[in-house]
Amino acid sequence: MEKIRGQFVDIEAGEIFPAEVSIRDGKIAKIEKAAHDVPNYIMPGFTDAHIHIESSMLVPSEFARLAVLRGTVATVSDPHEIANVLGKKGVEFMIENGKKVPLKFHFGAPSCVPATEFETAGAELDVDDIRDLMASPDIYYLAEVMNYPGVLAGNSEVMRKINWAKYFKKPVDGHAPGLRGENAWKYAAAGISTDHECYTYEEAREKLSLGMKVIIREGSAAKNFNALIDLLPEHYENLMFCSDDKHPDDLVLGHINQLCARAVARDIDVFKVLKAACINPVKHYNLDVGLLRKGDAADFIVVEDLKNFKVLQTFINGEKVAENGKTSIPSVAFEKPNNFNTQLKKPEEFAVKAERRDVKVIEAVDGALITNELQLEGLNENGNFIADIDKDLLKITVVNRYEDAPPAVAFIKNFGLKKGAIASSVAHDSHNIIAVGTSDIELSNAVNHIIENKGGICAVDGETAKVLPLPVAGIISDKDGWETGKMYQEIDAMAKDLGSSLKAPFMTLSFMALLVIPDLKLSDKGLFSGKNFEFVSL
Repeated sequence: MEKIRGQFVDIEAGEIFPAEVSIRDGKIAKIEKAAHDVPNYIMPGFTDAHIHIESSMLVPSEFARLAVLRGTVATVSDPHEIANVLGKKGVEFMIENGKKVPLKFHFGAPSCVPATEFETAGAELDVDDIRDLMASPDIYYLAEVMNYPGVLAGNSEVMRKINWAKYFKKPVDGHAPGLRGENAWKYAAAGISTDHECYTYEEAREKLSLGMKVIIREGSAAKNFNALIDLLPEHYENLMFCSDDKHPDDLVLGHINQLCARAVARDIDVFKVLKAACINPVKHYNLDVGLLRKGDAADFIVVEDLKNFKVLQTFINGEKVAENGKTSIPSVAFEKPNNFNTQLKKPEEFAVKAERRDVKVIEAVDGALITNELQLEGLNENGNFIADIDKDLLKITVVNRYEDAPPAVAFIKNFGLKKGAIASSVAHDSHNIIAVGTSDIELSNAVNHIIENKGGICAVDGETAKVLPLPVAGIISDKDGWETGKMYQEIDAMAKDLGSSLKAPFMTLSFMALLVIPDLKLSDKGLFSGKNFEFVSL
């Protein structure tokens, strides 16, 4: 029997006392008050209440090796990204790979594959697929229902998927940014239990009043912590923390522990903070995670203090998986399924004929998924619109990766590139190739690097190129988290050297094809208004 001493943090009772925790056969055998002077704190581990593991560019087993260093013992994981590439095969890959390591991944059944009918995806999950997945003990919930117009309209396919979740008594996750008033009421009444897309205090408070749980998100691109954290003192019973999308270099630095430190620094009661970070996700999703009670699985962490939450040790099922910044979880072998079937592109395929004086322009917003629509005068050269670098009016393209088709091309502002181009096959939600560049030659150069590697991210400037290959489904690295994070940092730095002023240019780029987030976006089929849910003319 292993015994751990420290200051025991009883989150539910709101108490801290010196104790000795005994572990036997992977469970908490005893918790005894004991006189000692060990200053460290013993508390339940952190749970990320909504994350796409794929956005870390790591397979689950490699994600685990990094996450446990930050005290994360479990995730609520939506395999939506890989499902859009590989369908059920992709979901099964994530589940099986996750089972090879101790961290407790709890996967959902992706509800929107493809995400919309206005883009080309690599696979489809129909109602029968959702029924089969929801019946599995490896699936814990119906993942974010992004098709909120379908919910509001009572679309039969959408409602049948929700009904299968209800049949198997599993929660339904939401995704409805900006939805307010009667429409928000209808959405919640359909059985949607959460939303991680609230971006104003008022929106989140309204959804809480409708009985929904609000998940405060702070990822690599979308950051809603500052807007929503003041809800925590009053609504701590119905709030959770998540990262949603976390790039590997950010995961190296921290995870949910960072949000706890920031919340406590605002003088929010530590027990309320830890309720959101450790307890609420486990109870809402009925997760297989111990909460540091007698008889529970021994899933807990030892931290240096309750201010910075520096993690000294992480235990999962009684196994010490991390200590003093080092993980004991080994790398494991895995397959590399993929789906990439397009041909190299020529510069002339990215030409845009100038049929009028002005063009619609996507305005990217740093640190947000939403975009704005602008109407600006285009730069005409020999009858074609070209990038206007001086006005930061650059070309953006989305190229179908699943079959050979003409690229969709539009214009975007706020990426700031002065030369070269950047590209990625991580492009939510269908993961076609997306690129922003200063010329047609640079666009084709960047896109072709992605095609040649059958997935990746890259930055190019003439003959100079940096590429991070992503051979697993075209969205995930086959390297460990540290190497992937280092390579990502180098390419991120090159993008900024090319002129980008965005905090996370590749993360922002990955959301410029996300049609379900307003307003103006680009799919492989053309320019799209997320506000009106229809294609629009350039």
